[in-house]
Amino acid sequence: MERFVERTLLYDFYGELLTKRQQEIYSSVVLDDYSLSEVALDQGVSRQSIHDMIRRCDGILKRYEEKLHLVEKFVSIRDQVRQIDRIAREQGLDEISKICGEIAGEL
Repeated sequence: MERFVERTLLYDFYGELLTKRQQEIYSSVVLDDYSLSEVALDQGVSRQSIHDMIRRCDGILKRYEEKLHLVEKFVSIRDQVRQIDRIAREQGLDEISKICGEIAGEL
C-alpha cells in the first residue's frame, strides 16, 4: 500500500487516540502537506521536534493497527465488495451491484 494512503487510513481509524496536539501536527504535515519547517514555525518549536513527533505518531498508529487490525479488515472488506460488484455487473445482477454500491458508500 502506498505510504500516503497507509498513513491516511491509519490516521482515519486511530487518529482520535492521539493527543489533540499530536492530531494537529500530524494532520498538518501528513494530510495537509505542510512542511516540517512551516509547522515548526507555527508551533514555535524546532523542525527536529516536529519530525520526531511525526515519527512517534507513525509508530503509535502502527502499533494500534498491529493490535486491532481495523485497517486490514477495512481494506479486505472493501476489496471483497468491489469483487462482488464486478462479478454482479458481469452477470447482469443489477440489484446486487446496487447493494454493493451502497455498502461501498458506507465504507
